[in-house]
Amino acid sequence: MPRHDGQIPRVLFSEPECRAVVVVLAQGETMGDHQVRERALVHVVSGRVSIDAGDAPLECGAGCLVAFEPSERHSLHAHEDTTLLLVLAPWPAPDHYAAGDAADAQHLPTNASLD
Repeated sequence: MPRHDGQIPRVLFSEPECRAVVVVLAQGETMGDHQVRERALVHVVSGRVSIDAGDAPLECGAGCLVAFEPSERHSLHAHEDTTLLLVLAPWPAPDHYAAGDAADAQHLPTNASLD
């Protein structure tokens, strides 16, 4: 599967209610400061990351679930090889795409997984 900015995203599910994406980070990789327009739930499936969303970094191991409000800025750093499950809801949030870009908001990328 192709890496994008060092990460392997894989869409598992995509409907208007939510989009579920698996992200694999190698030890030392970072998802720099960013935000999404949707509510974001990040579940650490395996590995260990630190999540910085303001006050103090949060150390998260397997089983940790963190929720971010829409547009809340955050970053993640993998302390070891890590697999994350990211759920974005609703998908897409209003104004997720620029005008004219959302012709098919439920279109799945080529690395999506379908039953």
